[in-house]
Amino acid sequence: MKFAPSTVCLFTLAAMSVGVVRTDAHQAMTGWSYPPACCKAHDLGGDCAAIPAPDVMRGARGFSVLLQAGDHHLATKPHLFFIPYGDELPSGDGRYHICLHPTEDYMNCFFAPPDSS
Repeated sequence: MKFAPSTVCLFTLAAMSVGVVRTDAHQAMTGWSYPPACCKAHDLGGDCAAIPAPDVMRGARGFSVLLQAGDHHLATKPHLFFIPYGDELPSGDGRYHICLHPTEDYMNCFFAPPDSS
């Protein structure tokens, strides 16, 4: 089967764009990819990670996350984050995840199981 040069070019561009998406996104341990806007530090183990479910409490207005030192690979001290309902992103594996960026003191993205709000 022979393809026209424009078709070959489109296939090449499509293949390259798939590769770009994969290299720009850091993956969770279970294999789904965090959005590139959430995970900035690809070469340092990433700034996103799963966190223990007991760290997360649901309240009237949102999620309270009490992150202990060691619950996330960047957390060296306790942190308390509040995420209003509607600001969470759906988790790709049914677990809670948090992205800390630019330092451990700042929550960039929070992922919750879809049925948790």
